[in-house]
Amino acid sequence: MDDSLYGKRNKRGDWTPHSRIEAIPLFVWPPRPRALFRWVMGVPGYIFPWNITYALISLLIWLYLTPSEETLKVFSFDWLAYLLARNAGLLLLVSGAWHLRLYVQRRQNDTFKFNGKWPATDNSAFLFKNQVADNLIWGFVFGVPIWTAFEALALWAFANHFVPYVDWKAHPYYCTALLLAIPLIHDVHFYIVHRALHWPPLYRAVHKFHHNNVNPIPYSGLAMHPVEHFFYFTGVLIHFVVPSHPFHAVFHLMHSALSPAQGHAGFSKVLFGERRGIDTESYGHYLHHKYFECNYADGMLPLDRWFGTFHDGSKEAQEAMDKRFLARAQKENAKRAASSA
Repeated sequence: MDDSLYGKRNKRGDWTPHSRIEAIPLFVWPPRPRALFRWVMGVPGYIFPWNITYALISLLIWLYLTPSEETLKVFSFDWLAYLLARNAGLLLLVSGAWHLRLYVQRRQNDTFKFNGKWPATDNSAFLFKNQVADNLIWGFVFGVPIWTAFEALALWAFANHFVPYVDWKAHPYYCTALLLAIPLIHDVHFYIVHRALHWPPLYRAVHKFHHNNVNPIPYSGLAMHPVEHFFYFTGVLIHFVVPSHPFHAVFHLMHSALSPAQGHAGFSKVLFGERRGIDTESYGHYLHHKYFECNYADGMLPLDRWFGTFHDGSKEAQEAMDKRFLARAQKENAKRAASSA
């Protein structure tokens, strides 16, 4: 598949798609029911291929690789260690599959690759000056244990009925609706936490470690400071308030832990053969890593459009962002001048 048909490459080797990020037809007037149906059921769409993939992985994990409710009622080293090892293996399998195909085997070379450069191997911003090693340490040494801690807490709370529990067989429609809503709930939570992490003091102390990945790779998804991991995974706490089934909590955490590999793939499409490709839907977040102050949400909801932080890759969006930066700089300079007067 020739990426020049879908985008253009500059002198540095960076590839930009011709198409721009479009608003989802969920909050438009007048309503567009056909477009909404295509967005929900189409490929790519809200359900297929990515959210259904994370849901199926979560279902297999819940059915076959999660301790019984009776076991989960009492904390023990055995099942905590089991969850930790299981989650580490799962993250390695999913993120590793992305990385192996795109960056180790380089099955499609740089076709559809946003940034023309490959992972850094001599950059002092990274641990051991190596981007892959840095990302693996942040993700597996800190990210997996914190993810596992939230999962263990949620499963223990459900097993002991300390949180509002809903039986799937008794309320199948409610449970299905909540399952479908989880990616949207995650998007709202991620936007709020992400905007907070860009507050200068928090950014300098915490979030900058993630943003060292200006040219992100799949392992960059969970390459965060442990404080950021903590806030990132707090999204699952909604199930301590909203009546849920423990599978909802498992899916919420699995989605949060596994989808960042896709969002940080660094490629617009993953190719299978010469003519087939699957959209990674990662361009919006790539622009966030490139420009920092835009596209804070995952794009499930038009939050960035509503709050004026959206960038679709166009010249007009770049100019709007530059104006926003200029206005903020002028405001800060005015404050400094007033305080020194």
